[in-house]
Amino acid sequence: MPTIIIRGEKKEYVKGTTFEKIAEEYQVAYTDRIGLVIFNGKIRELMKKVEKDGVLSFITMKDGIGHQSYARTAIMMMIKAVHAIAETKEPVRVKVEFTIGYGYFCRVSGLGELSQDFIDRLNTRMQQMITDNIPITKHVYPVDDATEIFRRQGMLDKVDLFRYRRSSEVNVYRLDGFCDYFYGYMLPSTGYVSVCRVEKYKDGMLLVLPPQSRPAELVSFAERDKLFEQLRLSNEWGEKVGIDNVGELNDAICGGEIGDMILVQEALQERRIGQIAERIYESKDVKFVMIAGPSSSGKTTFSHRLSIQLRSYGLMPHPISLDNYFKNRDQTPRDAEGNYNFECLEAIDVEQFNQDMTNLLRGERVEMPTFNFLTGKREMKGDFLQLGREDVLVIEGIHGLNDKMSYTLPSASKFKIYISALTTLNIDSHNRISTTDERLLRRIVRDARTRGATAKHTIGMWGSVRAGEEQNIFPFQESADEMFNSAQIYELSVLKQYAEPLLFRIDKNEPEYYEAKRLLKFLDYFIGVDSTRLPQNSICREFVGGSCFNV
Repeated sequence: MPTIIIRGEKKEYVKGTTFEKIAEEYQVAYTDRIGLVIFNGKIRELMKKVEKDGVLSFITMKDGIGHQSYARTAIMMMIKAVHAIAETKEPVRVKVEFTIGYGYFCRVSGLGELSQDFIDRLNTRMQQMITDNIPITKHVYPVDDATEIFRRQGMLDKVDLFRYRRSSEVNVYRLDGFCDYFYGYMLPSTGYVSVCRVEKYKDGMLLVLPPQSRPAELVSFAERDKLFEQLRLSNEWGEKVGIDNVGELNDAICGGEIGDMILVQEALQERRIGQIAERIYESKDVKFVMIAGPSSSGKTTFSHRLSIQLRSYGLMPHPISLDNYFKNRDQTPRDAEGNYNFECLEAIDVEQFNQDMTNLLRGERVEMPTFNFLTGKREMKGDFLQLGREDVLVIEGIHGLNDKMSYTLPSASKFKIYISALTTLNIDSHNRISTTDERLLRRIVRDARTRGATAKHTIGMWGSVRAGEEQNIFPFQESADEMFNSAQIYELSVLKQYAEPLLFRIDKNEPEYYEAKRLLKFLDYFIGVDSTRLPQNSICREFVGGSCFNV
């Protein structure tokens, strides 16, 4: 009988006991439901069985990996339910396109326009699946056999994806006779998805799931029309050029088409930046262009490229970083752990910023500050500025969209831009690529190049960075006058070359190892692209290097 060490205690279990059975025994000690385990340093799904001695710990739905498993399982249930209730002879295809808040936006082809009656029946079917607690089983197939399974089911995007698979095997999940492939871990049965809801939304539907912080509770959905429109436009562009998923991207790379694809997307982004510049020019009262977005959105390169476009209209842009208005270190607030909190609004000298901006708006000559990050103090170095008729300030910083940051400035004088890497490229129709993953990989590569930081360090601080974004950026994104999507359909193939060596350096004994391993598995789907193909002003060069701008 295998001996398992759990929470410091040794227990014996009959060989073949499932991890689910063990988790049920210890569930009373956890507020949130257990969804996975770590056994001898490896993450295991609950349907797996104990075969040898080891050390075991638990992962709950409140942990990032557990929450992701919850989402994948709910998606599989939704797809299975759609196929079960579809009353049509036409092939039905569900595509999970992107996230809006805590919802996954999906489109269903082969059914015509989705009716509320269909949505109601879909919810009823999914709730019944939760009640029935149907097992989800995992089967390992040779690649050729798995390919044939999905070919018969009409999932040709998975067939294309597996053409580039290096592993000789594929994990296939079964739910009540329905087979699917998912990138990542799954829960052992449908009853683990305690709450979910499908809503009719725009021209598709929204699968609403609980937030990670409250994994047993659905929250009200907030409309995000501007964000949705940006995601929709990006998604449509990918479909038009025939690159909707990773398999099609790899096809383009292998077919020698990626060079043209890079130039086309760079041209598309330049045209979009030009459109934003034109709007600013036509808004004659604008003196302050406020740019904000989450970490690694490409704000710096975007600001430079926007400034060039503004100059083409005869305007004179001046870059201003809100970082230069940080309070001196001895006045910087601290978080609950006692660390400096550079993300909160209180870390900025809002009063001084507003005083300087108001004086500039009046035509006065103002000495601009520079923050010295080595000494932790603001310095005055004789950098004077006075706004003329054609001058505009291009202000970049985390709080740029928050009106409390610029409360004394007239609304007409401000033009607010939200920028983020809103990738709409999918692994396949049922496995979307998280925008957060793309930004994290950007950050890992840039931090290593510009700060000498390890991937372990960047991954370790990512949680606090994300918490700051949730509080200080995302609530204000819909107030922007314009949104800009900095994601590039090819960039993960470029980042792959730089990120993999950094991720491989993380040791198995370090807590960041599991995230590093997940990202490495994710990057394995992509064929690499040489960064020398990129134009010097590409946003991607802000992260991999070689930019013509000082980034």
